Amino acid sequence: MNRLEYINPAGMTAPRGYSHAVSVSGDHTTVYIGGQNAVDENGLLVGNGNLGEQTGQVLDNIEKIVNSAGARIGNVIKLTIYVRQGQNPQEGFQAFQKKWPADTGYPAITVLFVAGLAHPDWLVEIDAVAVIPAW
Repeated sequence: MNRLEYINPAGMTAPRGYSHAVSVSGDHTTVYIGGQNAVDENGLLVGNGNLGEQTGQVLDNIEKIVNSAGARIGNVIKLTIYVRQGQNPQEGFQAFQKKWPADTGYPAITVLFVAGLAHPDWLVEIDAVAVIPAW
């Protein structure tokens, strides 16, 4: 049997919108998702100059990947978020809150500010790890 445990120990700051750690045990498949950006299925940038819109598109891309692997966005247990310096991360967090299902725990999240990404118009890139039960 698979088990996910969202670890938010007493004696630490209570997280809002993320977990400090997620433990996975049992039979499962792990999917490692490479850095996704805000490019749609036509190869066009979504949300030029808008971190919230770009984050929404990135999360849509991640959701398509996990769906194609037989899971849903709530199976994502870890996100590493790269935000271009000068952006307000709250805009991206609001897009995340709209997308994340209320019936799941939050993934462990790391946010990094970077000088730039692979394309000068990209404001955010996110890589992810998803765990899919083998049932």
